[in-house]
Amino acid sequence: MNYPKIISAQAIDDYQLLIEFSNHELRQYDVKPLLKKEMFTPLKNISFFKQVQIEQGGYAVSWNEDIDISEYELWVNGVEFSSFQREALER
Repeated sequence: MNYPKIISAQAIDDYQLLIEFSNHELRQYDVKPLLKKEMFTPLKNISFFKQVQIEQGGYAVSWNEDIDISEYELWVNGVEFSSFQREALER
């Protein structure tokens, strides 16, 4: 199965990512469980966490060359996020 690519990513409160995919679906992904893994511990620094970027081609989000999360992981384990929730977040 082909998974939709990432077209936008935003770090929101409490180590959550708001991801928009190429099919225009929004999903919220909780990064907190990953913070227990050594590879992801730098993300505990909230300033660094908020520097999330989309990898070229939309196949992952990343913070540097060592820390990334694939579109597959974000799609499969992300929770649907309604446009109403996004509007409330932007207020």
